[in-house]
Amino acid sequence: MKNGIQLITYANSLGGDLSQLDRFLGTHGKETLSGAHILPFFPSSADRGFAPMTYEEVDPVFGSWDDIEAIASKADLAVDFMANHLSQQSHEFQDFLANKDQSPWKDFFLRYKNLWPNGDAPAEDLAKIYTRKPRPPYFEATFADGSTEKIWCTFDYEQIDLDLRQDVTKEFFRKTIGGLVKRGAKIIRLDAFAYTTKRPGTNCFFLEPDVWEVLEFCDQIASEGGAILLPEIHEHYSIQLKLAEKGYWVYDFALPMLVLHTLYSGSARRLKEWFGICPRNQFTTLDTHDGIGVVDVADLLSPEEIEATKDALFKQGANVKAIYNSASFGNLDIYQLNCTYYSALGNDDARYLIARLLQFFAPGIPQVYYVGMLAGKNDIKLVEATRNGRDINRHDYTNEEIEAEVQRPVVQQLFQLMKLRNNHPAFDAELQVLPSDDDELRLRYADGPHHCDAHIDLKNLRATVKASATDNPSVPQELTIGQALAR
Repeated sequence: MKNGIQLITYANSLGGDLSQLDRFLGTHGKETLSGAHILPFFPSSADRGFAPMTYEEVDPVFGSWDDIEAIASKADLAVDFMANHLSQQSHEFQDFLANKDQSPWKDFFLRYKNLWPNGDAPAEDLAKIYTRKPRPPYFEATFADGSTEKIWCTFDYEQIDLDLRQDVTKEFFRKTIGGLVKRGAKIIRLDAFAYTTKRPGTNCFFLEPDVWEVLEFCDQIASEGGAILLPEIHEHYSIQLKLAEKGYWVYDFALPMLVLHTLYSGSARRLKEWFGICPRNQFTTLDTHDGIGVVDVADLLSPEEIEATKDALFKQGANVKAIYNSASFGNLDIYQLNCTYYSALGNDDARYLIARLLQFFAPGIPQVYYVGMLAGKNDIKLVEATRNGRDINRHDYTNEEIEAEVQRPVVQQLFQLMKLRNNHPAFDAELQVLPSDDDELRLRYADGPHHCDAHIDLKNLRATVKASATDNPSVPQELTIGQALAR
């Protein structure tokens, strides 16, 4: 896996399908990107791919396995595996509904009766379960024989939880993860893995030691094919530290709010503190297909600083409304803020480019969401049409839109920063945070003859980058962010 920038995108968001995504990677991503995390591209019944019906097929609307393998041949490919659930419309669940205890999948899904003998959970147990949804976590299944039974359902009713204690489920994991690696995946993003551990009388979230057994099992399958496991979890940053200490790659989901706090407040003190303790084996993000995480930054910012950052988002952001983060827009798990990162910074080019500079200098491998790569604004038309708050940051670009967007100065300037981070050998070294006042940052990477230095002036919203020469003439040596960014 190259220490370069990775793209996060839906299969159909850059041009309409996988073949057009491949085209984007070969043109605009040629020197700016080294990898691609393609969000679920399998046939799915809900949640824009996150309720997979099967992992054996590519949804024909997007393309084929040939398209996936073509992308994997030129970029480090990350693929999602939903460890917690499978679609209600899957062959496995439909067979279970039809044949119940005669189905080969009778133990595959998590039945309440396998945890509570009478098939129902006591109220005190339900109250402890961590779901982030305002409802009990079950689906009332009606079988072909007319009987009914509660089956665990953490998220949407289309996403039925799996019983990882069972051999049939473990075999499904082996076949599926192994198959994705054979198709070219170098990174298996383990979605919602913290919800896979369930025991009566607990919160059923990241239960130890159970969760380590799940991760070790999945990691062994991925590593057999030369891939790495990337567990995905939005929670207190200490969990990321714990995962990283055990050798797993993790997400820096604290960074988005920390960078917003830095740019809103004009103080880099909290960000510098995080750079001192954050994992080095991490993927950094500012934006993803979901919202800007808030729970991830607890205790890195004080409760007052978190509230001030949220307030500043609504005051300084462009077309950001509290209603888009409410239940009326489908946001039932209100632990994230719905907004593009460019609009979170008021559609201000200088602030946005400084935010990306901070991300690219943060320890770890950067991932840039496709809307962020094009400095996309909040899609008010889409979110009003769908009433899904997260769609504000999920605009699908036509090829014509892409070619227009990449001509914008802010995008051209971002591409220069991306070329530097993606190709300069100095970033193989460790980050040095040099002494500076709270209203500035001095960051340095140095590896033998190679070096790259950034100075960010938060008071005047200016930044300069100076780097040693490389063999690649397209990699800039000097950049300035402020009124304009130039070589």
